[in-house]
Amino acid sequence: MKRVNRYMLPMLFLLASSGVQAADALLKPFVLGSKGAGSVAEKSVQTKAALTSAGFAVVGEYAPYAGANVIVVTSDELKKNAAASEFGGYGAVQRVSVTEAAGQVQVSYSNPVYMSHVYRMKGDLTGVSSALAGAVGKMEEFGAQGMTAKSARKYHYMMGMEYFDEPSVLAEYGSYEEAVQAVDAKLSKGSNGVSKVYRVDIPGKQESVFGVGLKSSSDKYRDDRFIMSEIDFRDVKSTAHLPYEVLVSGGKVYALYARFRIAINFPDLSMMGSNSFMNIMKTPEAIRTVLQDTVKK
Repeated sequence: MKRVNRYMLPMLFLLASSGVQAADALLKPFVLGSKGAGSVAEKSVQTKAALTSAGFAVVGEYAPYAGANVIVVTSDELKKNAAASEFGGYGAVQRVSVTEAAGQVQVSYSNPVYMSHVYRMKGDLTGVSSALAGAVGKMEEFGAQGMTAKSARKYHYMMGMEYFDEPSVLAEYGSYEEAVQAVDAKLSKGSNGVSKVYRVDIPGKQESVFGVGLKSSSDKYRDDRFIMSEIDFRDVKSTAHLPYEVLVSGGKVYALYARFRIAINFPDLSMMGSNSFMNIMKTPEAIRTVLQDTVKK
């Protein structure tokens, strides 16, 4: 018995260590699925077909600027996890981008496991991660040096900046039904340069998430193209940061404040410099204001 214990203890230690290492794995915002020759249009068609075959439903598509397209998908697993999570609607979709860069076309997507933690969701969406990898590939995770799941769940960029549970309240209606109908109608009009990209209703909850495109010729700080030109400057593109979300939960309409929403996808972006948060300093309030003006009662 002593001999068995002597051999068992090292194995138990190794198993425990591997569990700790898994828990401490560094997560990054995006996954590069593939890159190669082709066109954005051609790759988008192929990508949508692959996603549909893998069980995802395409709920929206958005071309924020030339050479870029974002395909937004959901699935039963995504919606089930969203229903089980407080303000889970933010995690009810995944964004898959097709971007032309350096003579190649990159297919990338938001990292489901990373997003499940920054949105403090019930489950970690490993099944969704595997399904996306099977559909569009997985070459590498990118977008940051990485952070642990524990760090992601309590993330904010720096002292004084917002956490996940400090969103902007854009409007308040008498009921969920009134709110969701009004927001859908207002976003569908495309007023103020804010356009509806998708809508997903969370089953069993009075909650819906909308994706919105932001374009403006009068205020660059609320224009997706300008914002991304300042922050998405690396070789592998983070186009799947877009589009922004508006969440209806109960009778209230919310949006994650941009100091949080941008930072979760660009956590390593410097505060100052040629490509930095300083260059888009007016963006958080510009986005909040235009969304509020668009969905207000």
